[in-house]
Amino acid sequence: MSINSALLSGVSGLVANSSALAAISDNIANVNTVAYKRNQVNFANVVTAQAVKGKYSAGGVQGITRQFVSQQGLIQSSGSATDLAISGDGFFVVAERGAGLTASDSRTFTRQGSFSVDADGYLVNDSGLYLQGWPVQSDGSYNVNPSDLTLMNSINVKNLGAAVAPTSEIGVSANLNAAGVVSAGEAAYVNNTVASMADYADDPTTGTRPDFVIEMNVTDSQGGARKVAVSFLKDNAATGNVWHAEIYGIPASDYDVAGRPGQLARGQVMFNNDGSINLTNTTLFGAAGATPQIVLNASGGAQPNFADSLGIGAQTIDLDLTKVTQYAKTSTVNAISNNGAGVGNIVAIEVDEDGIISAIYDNSQIREVAKIGVATFPNADGLAQVSGNAYRPTLAAGEMTVKEAGVGGAGKISPSSLEASTVDLSAEFTGLIQTQKAYSASSKIITTADQMLEELINIKR
Repeated sequence: MSINSALLSGVSGLVANSSALAAISDNIANVNTVAYKRNQVNFANVVTAQAVKGKYSAGGVQGITRQFVSQQGLIQSSGSATDLAISGDGFFVVAERGAGLTASDSRTFTRQGSFSVDADGYLVNDSGLYLQGWPVQSDGSYNVNPSDLTLMNSINVKNLGAAVAPTSEIGVSANLNAAGVVSAGEAAYVNNTVASMADYADDPTTGTRPDFVIEMNVTDSQGGARKVAVSFLKDNAATGNVWHAEIYGIPASDYDVAGRPGQLARGQVMFNNDGSINLTNTTLFGAAGATPQIVLNASGGAQPNFADSLGIGAQTIDLDLTKVTQYAKTSTVNAISNNGAGVGNIVAIEVDEDGIISAIYDNSQIREVAKIGVATFPNADGLAQVSGNAYRPTLAAGEMTVKEAGVGGAGKISPSSLEASTVDLSAEFTGLIQTQKAYSASSKIITTADQMLEELINIKR
């Protein structure tokens, strides 16, 4: 009967508008939730077969929920270095626990990037979900795989230990006085009738006193502080552009060498007529033109090496002497650069646009920890919502692919930023009014149909 179908149509209107109210309520409640994506209930009519010509049976309405997961929220600056937002397509991969994560643990996807470091050092967001990333390999690379989520681990930025950077490069900017020093010992030094400048450094009562010494600090493989020096003695018998030179360790007891105390190298340093250094004809590092470097074997190794008692590793130190000059002015050291660093502890965390998370140490070292992967879906709006402002894959969403940030259509990471909710309060309040009126109208259908049925029943009286 048509009146009965009207009743059912009114009921369907109440149900559909109740769903719409629930969606609007969720949107309004989450207006300040990071990266929340608004939902909307759309309406579709239900048509029933008309059994009798000229009579109409109402089918009613059904509510169809639509998610706007792919809608980009406003990227807003944040005061925390671990707050992250994705600018563009994609999701953070997250898990429900940090330590002991296995392949059987479920992974979900979210854009809620309000991450902070928990007591165990893991990056976890406000919903208690742990950020996943590819850990850095021993060679500094990342084992990136577009479909295997088990290659990603919960990112820990605290349990990394201290950082040490052994010295591998030293740059020297200095000037040697072209006049040198007239030394009575220079002739004897040339004739090898007196001890070396390394002897003098070890015991000033012996050896030959140099005209000038450049001391350089060295950080060893364990973060210890060592020292090497280059000493110069002008060759007064030559053309004026030749200096005798030695490289030796201070103190000599830290180094095991076959020659003089702590002496690592001995030869000549040549200069051009314009005062610039002539490394092509310099013999301090071996044959003329040899690479300027200091090579030290590990403790217990072949000479020259660090003393056995130190127990430290081998080290090759490249020397940049291109800024060493010979001018007619006082011998002086202008600057010495050194890429080594002693033991340092973590003081800050940094994330770049490529999703690389690095630990900053108080010795100025930067160590890469992990790279954040960005998961993309052909139809992100088809994902299923789960608690914690996250989503799980569905057939409607399509095949997931994990990409590096900014690669292959994946969004870039915006560090120290958060994505705002996509809820527009003005639109939601307008929808709230419309839904209320529609609900009231549907209830009127039921009361009107009830009155008509009552009139029909009264016919019998």
